[in-house]
Parts: sequence; structure tokens; C-alpha cells
Amino acid sequence: MAALTLTASAAERPRTVLIVVKPDNPRVAADKAIAAHLEGRGYRVTLGSQYEPVARGYDLVILSSNIRSRDLLGAYRDVPVPVLTWESDLLDDLGMTGKKHDRDFGKAPAEHFVWLVNAPHALAAGLRAGVNAVYAKDAPMNWGKPGLGAAIIATVPGEPDHAVIFGYEAGATMDYESIAPARRTMFLLDNETFGGLTSAGLALFDAAVDWTAGTPRPAE
Repeated sequence: MAALTLTASAAERPRTVLIVVKPDNPRVAADKAIAAHLEGRGYRVTLGSQYEPVARGYDLVILSSNIRSRDLLGAYRDVPVPVLTWESDLLDDLGMTGKKHDRDFGKAPAEHFVWLVNAPHALAAGLRAGVNAVYAKDAPMNWGKPGLGAAIIATVPGEPDHAVIFGYEAGATMDYESIAPARRTMFLLDNETFGGLTSAGLALFDAAVDWTAGTPRPAE
């Protein structure tokens, strides 16, 4: 499935995105590639430093896995701005999962496919239910075990508790009594795996960004 491009008629104005990065991390080039991709789709993107947490004025905050999670902790937990992340170590700090590593969140070391379980949801990008190849070759994949209020879109094949794409609507119950102050989404990427996404994987990524930011998807 080809990635969709936003047009002027698809949104009243360009949506603004803040990608929070660790500026001195040599892997920041992967985040810059994501920024360039989003700009090509019509988003207005800013790369921000993890050392200066900010969210006000943006339509979407993206927390890269190239940040150091212990430096952020709960900095973005309660912000009333949509947040998308692929850093599994941040999920508990955001209230999106429980707190135990390898039980509530973790990383699959080498995956190629996902099991798509909620095809009708906008986060599924119109893909069919079942097995879908999201990486061109085996690569690490972050996952979480979300709370009851989540829309679970895809899991690691054979691991139904390891959700690699899931989202919470604003007001949904996340972990225990944590309430999502705005949309919250987990996506499957790892540090430098964006460039290895297949067309299906890229479609899912674009859908995750669009849904979380509240960007209307153009008709196919």
C-alpha cells in the first residue's frame, strides 16, 4: 500500500510536529530522516531537545527511541497534546503500560512481521487483518502491554500480549487509573529501523502519525 500524501484540502493548515531527540546521539540522523518524511507529507516539523521539554503550540509530540528515557521520565505524561512514541522504556512513564520490564513493555530482538488484529481501525492504514511484513528484513521491534482502554492494532506474531501498535483516545483509561489527557500512540520502531520499513510498514507509520495528530486522511 503506497504512503498517502496530505494535500491542502485534507487539512485546514499544516499540522505542527515536535520530534524530541537527544541532539548529541549519533543516531539522530534516523530522526532527521523521519522529519524529512513528515515534511514531505505536509507536516511542519521541529526537532527539539530532550533537555528542554516542551509541548505547547504543537499538534503532535513524537518521542524518539534515540532519547535517554531516564532523562525524560514523566515530562510528557500529563501534557494535553497528542503523543506518539516508539520507545518502550517510556511507556510506563507515560502511564500507557505497567512498570515491569519484559512483562509490561520490552523489545523483540528480531522481527519481520506483525499480526494485525484490528483492521477496521484508522491506525491499521487499510491493511488486511493477519500477518503483514513491516520490515524488509528482521529487525528489533518495541512492544507494550496496554491497558483496557487501548485500541490494539498489531502484535508480535505468537505473542498476543506484546502489542507493537496501539493507541488511546483522549479520556481513555490507560494503565490502572491513568487517563489519557490526549491521544497516545505506541508504534513498533526501534532506534534506526525507519529506513527498513516496507510499504505496509510505512503506511502504518503514516497512519499512526495522522491518527495521533488528528489529521484527516485523504480518500483513496
